Amino acid sequence: MSESFTGGRRDLLSDLDGFRVEIDEDGERADIILDRPPLNVVSMHEREQLRAVFEELDADERVRVIVLRSAGEHFSSGGEIPGFLEKSPEHVSRLAVNVAAPARCRKPVIAAIRGYCFGVGFELSLACDFRVLSETAQLALPEMRIGMIPGSGGSARLVNMIGIARTKDMVMRARRIGGRQAYEWGIALEVVPDAELEKTVDALVAELRGFSPLAQRTIKGLLNEAENAPLSSAIDLEGQAYGRLRSSDDFREGVASFKEKRKPRFRGT
Repeated sequence: MSESFTGGRRDLLSDLDGFRVEIDEDGERADIILDRPPLNVVSMHEREQLRAVFEELDADERVRVIVLRSAGEHFSSGGEIPGFLEKSPEHVSRLAVNVAAPARCRKPVIAAIRGYCFGVGFELSLACDFRVLSETAQLALPEMRIGMIPGSGGSARLVNMIGIARTKDMVMRARRIGGRQAYEWGIALEVVPDAELEKTVDALVAELRGFSPLAQRTIKGLLNEAENAPLSSAIDLEGQAYGRLRSSDDFREGVASFKEKRKPRFRGT
């Protein structure tokens, strides 16, 4: 079903710009679908709305997993370039906050990518937890071609993900890589034939729904913090989180289900 929002962000989300949201309550799944044919160019206003939608879905008890995908043959060719010239330097320097919304969201976020995935489209996908690619996918941060650099976290996330040499290769040369190379470099979780993209994402959603929501929220936040923390600090954070989960209802249910050889019924508490 197509979703409308009526909460505190009603004015911002009253008319979604270039995308739509569908919620499957039975499947505990929300899909954010980029839908500005043919290339799903992302406008400045759309960035603000995408941030707000992720925040709404994060608080929505009907939703366990979020999928960011697109209508048509391309994920996104990037941002609306003229929009950058209309905004102040202060405004565009804060764009990364909006694009980081999938990372801040406490729930698992999957990016399903086919075709072009350039610029801010690629940066949005890098802020997701999992990237499942079609063999048609082409990834790039091409900002150098217009005398610019990535400005929404793309190069910084890539350095952590694939290392500085490969990041320089992609960013400083505005180079495209295909789905298979993205998988080999560790950017993609899976790369599959185009016809199998939806089925593969559906299976991943079903798998993620089977785990404790509380443990999922905890480990996502922990890994995000640990990525840039010293090893000793990361180990300490992990231990503290482990101790807190020790007293959770979900942990007790997990132990009981293991002993009783049945499927656990997690409640997220």
